[in-house]
Amino acid sequence: MPDTLENFLIIKPSSLGDIVLALPAITALHKSFPDAKISWLVRPEFAPLLKNHPDLTDLIIFDRRLLGKAWFHPRAFASLLSFIRLLQQKKFDAVLDLQGLFRTASLAWLTRCKKRFGIAKARELAHFFYTNKVKQDRHCIHLVDYYLKIIQTITDSEAQAHFVLPQDPSAAEKVSGLLTGHDIDPDNYAVFVPGSVHADKCWPAQRFAALADKISSHFHLSIAATGTESEMDTIESLKNLANVPIANLAGQTSLTELIALLKAAKLVVTNDTGPGHIAAALGTPLVMIFGRSNPARVAPYRSPQSVVAIEPAGRGLRPDSSDPKYDINKITVAQVYQKICEQIDS
Repeated sequence: MPDTLENFLIIKPSSLGDIVLALPAITALHKSFPDAKISWLVRPEFAPLLKNHPDLTDLIIFDRRLLGKAWFHPRAFASLLSFIRLLQQKKFDAVLDLQGLFRTASLAWLTRCKKRFGIAKARELAHFFYTNKVKQDRHCIHLVDYYLKIIQTITDSEAQAHFVLPQDPSAAEKVSGLLTGHDIDPDNYAVFVPGSVHADKCWPAQRFAALADKISSHFHLSIAATGTESEMDTIESLKNLANVPIANLAGQTSLTELIALLKAAKLVVTNDTGPGHIAAALGTPLVMIFGRSNPARVAPYRSPQSVVAIEPAGRGLRPDSSDPKYDINKITVAQVYQKICEQIDS
């Protein structure tokens, strides 16, 4: 395909875990077009995840909270027009919409770029905005493989998955001080991620508590639990249920500090949520607990040893399932603990 492609835009504004799963797409694109400009359209709260990425040229900040008010707020409407002009002035040679929603697909179209790549069965009729629709099949059930297939459509060459997460040394220092202040050994701790935006993706707090007792007793690891500020009560509940100390770090780390926290951990135990996908990308020993969401699509990439789920490889292409047999409450402490033992022993 075109050696003339010199200016790319990747559209993937959210969410945290989805952006992490799309990271290999940047590196694969850069490898095939090392002299090209690669921009990424992202929401401001997730921009620190991509800042200083060696394969990215530019970040385009998409302030959805402001621009979403465009139809009833004059200032927001003016900002939207300005944003569209910015996209058009960039004169992209190819746009890749990895989000697959009406909003993002329409932004791809508004760039006036003549080559727009996207998901063949994108939601909200988004696929009508693409010039090149890439199908998902049994060979690319996992989102990482699907995104790489989209890249391969452009490059005509096979792409390998490499996760690159920029590191911030100052963040690591701050995290070390934060842990010490909570009586956590910065060199010997586990991290729990017991929350999620979706309540039905949350493994019960009492089981995290029982797991904390086992990990502390058998592996002598200090335990910190992290999440958003809104998940502070969830972690307090977990603390009260456990028989061992658990540091509540909810809302106390920036995104770069969260990366540092997860990177230095000896173990991470998490629901299917953004911090868990960061830990997977960092290569930290990890156990991720799945309920309705399909592990074959979003599990730690090529790390089946990190997954606890009912029928993790037998759910087809569906993103999730309402079948009660996949209820996360069916996952036992013993199942998770067995995976932890395998991770630590390896």
